[in-house]
Amino acid sequence: MPPLTRWFIKTSLVYFVLALTVGLLLAIQGVSSLLVALTGMFPVYIHLLVEGWLTLLIMGVVYWMFPKYSRDRPRGSEALGWATYILVNIGLILRVISEPVNTQQPAPPWGWLLVLAAMLQWSGGMVFVANTWNRVKEK
Repeated sequence: MPPLTRWFIKTSLVYFVLALTVGLLLAIQGVSSLLVALTGMFPVYIHLLVEGWLTLLIMGVVYWMFPKYSRDRPRGSEALGWATYILVNIGLILRVISEPVNTQQPAPPWGWLLVLAAMLQWSGGMVFVANTWNRVKEK
């Protein structure tokens, strides 16, 4: 298994545990008033599950298992693979930080940080598609 794939998969597992923890806290908040500070955490829960766990897991497996790009570069560009990993993770981390704060105290800096987070995640997705596109081919 290539190192980049291990990074994608292990990071996705960390996000999975974080998502389950946030989900548990949100459930506790639903029956108790002890966790009032969790306002705005439902979108974080969804992003951790979908972008953090599922998307990174899929990206790691695709990088590893899809048909070879060429003999000398079987997985396409490793640099683009790392760019994908970095862009998606920075975007997700910024989103996890800014989403609840923007919900509780809406202000332009937090809103723009959300825009930046979304742009980074989108860019990471586009780099992933560019690096993977030519690996999807007929037998």
